[in-house]
Amino acid sequence: MTNKHAINKQLTTHYSLLTKSAFTLAETLIVMGIIGVVAALTLPNLNSSTGDKEKIAKVKKVYSNLNDAIGRAQGVYGPIDEWFQKDTTATAQATRFGSRIAEFLKVSKDCGVTINSSCFSTGDYNTLKSKNGISNFNALNTYYKVILADGTSLAMHPEVSYNQIVFKFDIDGPNKGPNTAGKDLFHVDYFSDTDEFNPDTTITVCHNFGYTCLMWIVQHDNMDYLKADSSGKCTNNTSITLDGTTNTTCK
Repeated sequence: MTNKHAINKQLTTHYSLLTKSAFTLAETLIVMGIIGVVAALTLPNLNSSTGDKEKIAKVKKVYSNLNDAIGRAQGVYGPIDEWFQKDTTATAQATRFGSRIAEFLKVSKDCGVTINSSCFSTGDYNTLKSKNGISNFNALNTYYKVILADGTSLAMHPEVSYNQIVFKFDIDGPNKGPNTAGKDLFHVDYFSDTDEFNPDTTITVCHNFGYTCLMWIVQHDNMDYLKADSSGKCTNNTSITLDGTTNTTCK
């Protein structure tokens, strides 16, 4: 009986300790509420950061592939400046250039110079500053258009008299996305006489026209121009003004 009594007393003591150390329902609800508030504050920033990193990786991949395709195409066909000697129209020039570059890209669909084809959005694109600020280049037969294997829409337009090739690509493809320069549409010029892409990262040009946002990403590995106003001043830290040299991030 003594042993049985001791065992019962021991069990009672353990149960009492467990009961005292457990959270009450009210305490549990308070903790869950705090966790919910913290998650609501942090998850949007985490999602935004992850989304930017994915876009940055895709933009840099397309840019790298264009660099590679241009080099390989010239290895087969010679210098770009010599490609258009028999072409008398801008459409013929676009066809020759686009078809040769497309040979060295992973292309899932080739629309050629067809106007308003299914390879690119048929609507106007917005700049970061204004709506419908970029004309519908898809309505011109001087742009050669393809969809790459990763879903990116790519348009190529040679300005032969200026030794300049215009590249525009939409990383969201033809049917989705904000259709906004610097967010899903990117632009870069290649100069055949110097064999290089335009390295300009002027922040005001990026905001007003979207022409330098791609090179900003390539050189600075961020999309912090989206966190700045049209003058480059960071909205989350007004003491920083992005200039592409001294200040390249809003952090």
